[in-house]
This record gives sequence, structure tokens and C-alpha cells, in this order.
Amino acid sequence: MAGADTLQFTDGNFDQEVLKSNVPVLVDFWAEWCQPCRMLAPTIEKLATDYKGRVKVGKVDTDANRQVAVKFGITAIPTVILFKGGQVHSKVVGLKSEADFKTMLDGAIRG
Repeated sequence: MAGADTLQFTDGNFDQEVLKSNVPVLVDFWAEWCQPCRMLAPTIEKLATDYKGRVKVGKVDTDANRQVAVKFGITAIPTVILFKGGQVHSKVVGLKSEADFKTMLDGAIRG
């Protein structure tokens, strides 16, 4: 359930791909059975394409990757976390608009 530009993050690659990234990383924590997650997916995929080369955008299946989900306190999905410099920059729980995410991303890129 990801577009061509949307990365897949796992317990195994999360540290390398997200925490050690030299660009901001937007991570969508989701699950196959979650209807709001499915509704958010097209927005995440569009952001991945629109911000390609400036921001990494990817997804973590919380059912298959429980270590990462527990580590970042994911108790409700969808949860989207923006990481910058290996740290949580901002966090959104639930559905938000594309414009809300663009504001988050643009702020992280500038600052």
C-alpha cells in the first residue's frame, strides 16, 4: 500500500533510513485494517512525489514492525511523525490535510 516514491520502513532499517538520514523524514505509522490510514495513503503518496529529493517519505506497518511503534509511543493510527536530525520534529495523530503536512515539511526544510 505505497506509491513508487513512498519508502517502506521496518524495525530492521528504521535507524539507518530515518534516524541517521541527512534530510527530514516523514513517517506514516499505519496498519492494513485501519480505514483512516487507507484514506490518508493518497496524501502520503502525493507528498512523497512532491518532496522527492528534499524529504524522505515512508510508511511503517505497525502490525509487522512493533518495535518501532512501541519505541515512539504509537497508540493510535494513523500517526505521522516528522523526524529531523534523528529527532522527532513534529507529530500528528489522525487525518490531516495535505496543506497541513506541507506546512510541517516546509518548516522542517527551511529550519
